[in-house]
Amino acid sequence: MGKASKDKRDIYYRKAKEEGWRARSAFKLLQIDQEFSIFHGVKHVVDLCAAPGSWSQVLSRNLYVPAKLTSDGKGGDLPLIVAIDLQPMAPIEGVIQVQGDITNARTAEVVIRHFDGCKADLVVCDGAPDVTGLHDMDEFVQSQLILAALTIVTHVLKVGGKFVAKIFRGKDTSLLYCQLKLFFSQVTFAKPKSSRNSSIEAFAVCENYAPPEGFKEKDLYHLLEKVGTPSGADDLDCRSGWLEGPNKVYIPFLACGDLSGYDSDRSYPLPSTEGGGSYQSLDPVQPPIAPPYKTALEMKKASSHGVGADSSKSSLDS
Repeated sequence: MGKASKDKRDIYYRKAKEEGWRARSAFKLLQIDQEFSIFHGVKHVVDLCAAPGSWSQVLSRNLYVPAKLTSDGKGGDLPLIVAIDLQPMAPIEGVIQVQGDITNARTAEVVIRHFDGCKADLVVCDGAPDVTGLHDMDEFVQSQLILAALTIVTHVLKVGGKFVAKIFRGKDTSLLYCQLKLFFSQVTFAKPKSSRNSSIEAFAVCENYAPPEGFKEKDLYHLLEKVGTPSGADDLDCRSGWLEGPNKVYIPFLACGDLSGYDSDRSYPLPSTEGGGSYQSLDPVQPPIAPPYKTALEMKKASSHGVGADSSKSSLDS
C-alpha cells in the first residue's frame, strides 16, 4: 500500500503525521483522557512498552511542556515521565528513557530512583504482541502481557493511582476484569474512536489503586490464581469456569472520543493544498531507530547477495 493510499484509508494515520505524532495510537490516549481525565493532578508517570514513543509524546505535550512554560524555571516542580521498553527510541522532551524488561523488579527500582523515592500517579501501557490472527491466542498472549505490566504496577504505582493498558476482547475478558478488580476499585473497558471497529482492541482504564490488605508484590501470581467476584463474594477458583452462566460478569464498556469525529474505518479524500495542487503525503515523524526486525532484514539481504555471488561464480567456472 502506497503512502497516499494509506493516507486516504486511515485518517488517523494521516493526522498523526500532520500533527507530529510518531504513531496514530497517540489519538487513543488523548481520547481516553477526554473521557476519564487521567492526566488530572498527575506528576509522576510511567509509560510501559513505550517505543516508538507516541504515548510518551502525549504525556510530554500534556504534562511536561505546559508545566515547563509556567514553572518560571523551577525544575523541581516539573512532572517526571519515565518510558520503559526493550527497544531504544529517539529522545522526547521531558521523558526519561529506561531500556529494560517490565517484568524485572530491578526495572521498578530504577523507576522509583528517578522519582526520588516517590511512586507514580499514572502508569500506561500500549504494548501488544505480534498478532497471529487467531483471536483466542492473541487474547491470551495480550492478557499475559497485561499481567506482566501489573507486576511493575504493583511496585511503582501509589495507592489511589491509575493504570491504563491495551487489551484484546474475547471470551476470557471477564477473568481479566476480575483480576484487575482485585487491585483497582473501578475498572472500565474503553474503546476510543480512533481504534478501528474491526479490531478486538480496547483499553482497560483502572482507577483508584487499592491492593488487598497485606498484599506483597512477590505474591502477585499466587493471588491471581484465586479471584473473587466483583460483588465481594468469597474467593473462587478462576479455573473453574464460574464466570459463565448465572455468575457471568457484565463489564462496564464505554466508547470514548468525539463520536461525531473521524471514523477510523472510513476512507476520506485527501485535502487539496492552498494553491489547488495535489496533497503531498508526509513521511513518518520518527522511524524506529533499532527495530527488532532490522537484524532479520540484514541477514536476508546478505543471504540474497551471497546466493547471487555464488551463482555468478558457478557460471564463470563452468
